[in-house]
Amino acid sequence: MSEVLATPGEASGTPRPTRRRPAWLTRTRTYVWTACAVLLLALPFYLDRFWLQAGLFAMAAAIGAIGINLLTGSTGQLSLGHAFFLAVGAYGYCVFAADGGGGDGLTGLGLPTWIAAVLAVLVAGVAGGLFSPIAGRLQGAYLGIATLALIFIGQHVLFNARDLTGGFNGRDVPPLSLFGLTFDDRELVVADVPFGSAEKLWYAGLVLLLGCALFARGVLRGRPGRAMNAIRDHRIAAGVIGVPVARYRAAVFVLSSMYAGLAGVLLALVFQRTVPDYFGITLSLEYLAMIVIGGLGSVSGAVLGAAFVSLLPQLLTRYSDALPLVSAPGTGGIAPGEASRYLYGAAVVAVVLFLPGGLVRVTAGHRARTHPGEER
Repeated sequence: MSEVLATPGEASGTPRPTRRRPAWLTRTRTYVWTACAVLLLALPFYLDRFWLQAGLFAMAAAIGAIGINLLTGSTGQLSLGHAFFLAVGAYGYCVFAADGGGGDGLTGLGLPTWIAAVLAVLVAGVAGGLFSPIAGRLQGAYLGIATLALIFIGQHVLFNARDLTGGFNGRDVPPLSLFGLTFDDRELVVADVPFGSAEKLWYAGLVLLLGCALFARGVLRGRPGRAMNAIRDHRIAAGVIGVPVARYRAAVFVLSSMYAGLAGVLLALVFQRTVPDYFGITLSLEYLAMIVIGGLGSVSGAVLGAAFVSLLPQLLTRYSDALPLVSAPGTGGIAPGEASRYLYGAAVVAVVLFLPGGLVRVTAGHRARTHPGEER
């Protein structure tokens, strides 16, 4: 019977031939990636603070988008509470790192800042773990409504637990200090270029984003990724073949929460101040827009979508004087933030209607057309 079902190559013991990537294509891709890496490393020497901060916002957004893409894009679990876990990471870092003896009267443990950052990410994971029994048993709109409750709980705590959060006014963010280097505005001259907080954080953000992307890609390409996709596409069938559906859902929810916590820490370091208004339902919706625009279930798609959604309001603010209908905040017309929401809302509709795979599918389709036999 096995001989009947086997292909001719398998029946004869001869492995089926595969078309491998041409050597010239491998070299070209290596050169392109090397050039991109060199460009990213060199940007702090040439860009001003505005562009560096915009890039750092995009890096933090990309880390958070990768996390929610693991949950929503790869496992099929809708979450509207992603902003809650970003707030846990951001405020957790402030509480752990700040000196409680300061004149502002806010609670702080005064821990080394790198330990505070690690603990903030772990606390975000613990918060996700406390919610994971619910996440493991609910799906679809029911899970979305349950996670939406986290936003309202989080907003209530952020506005009213003034000793921890500073209330409406928020609280200052202590600068990160690592290996004797403090990521603050005290200038460090490198090759005759003054390095402030944005320049220093740029490299930290690159390392964090690269590590998060590689880890997520490893998860998706391994056995956990196949199980997650099976749960998303055929939940009942996945359970029948032995995939522990509830356990995987809960574990991915915790992992997504830790990604959000890390994104929150990086955002806090870039903003240098945390305020409750930022961590509302709008932020959660923006993260859903990121993964839909970039491509559900794709790490590179999450990065592309995060760059689009996070950079758009920055660019509109920068060039509001030269754009029709867009004006600076408080001067009448459409504010850049509002205009950006209209644009990426329209982008979500366009992607759903005309490009269901997201922006990442454009490059994937081009690669498939130009190299149809390439082994990936």
